[in-house]
Amino acid sequence: MTEQSNVITIDGKEYNQEDLSQDQNYFINQIKDLQAKAASLRFQLEQVTVAQNAFTNSLIQSVKGEEEESTDNADENAA
Repeated sequence: MTEQSNVITIDGKEYNQEDLSQDQNYFINQIKDLQAKAASLRFQLEQVTVAQNAFTNSLIQSVKGEEEESTDNADENAA
């Protein structure tokens, strides 16, 4: 379904939205709202994915830092 002003295209056929029934216009409004929600959810998912990657990278760096410290301390104690 595509829309140009008040013209709705379904399967390649154009329909004037004003000629559609109340139910059909209700469906159109539902679809528009769901498309907006889907776009918002994609945006939020991108934010969550970036944050998750940042926390994962922070954890990896933290673990690597502790491993390096324990290796350094073991080397100092052996000397």
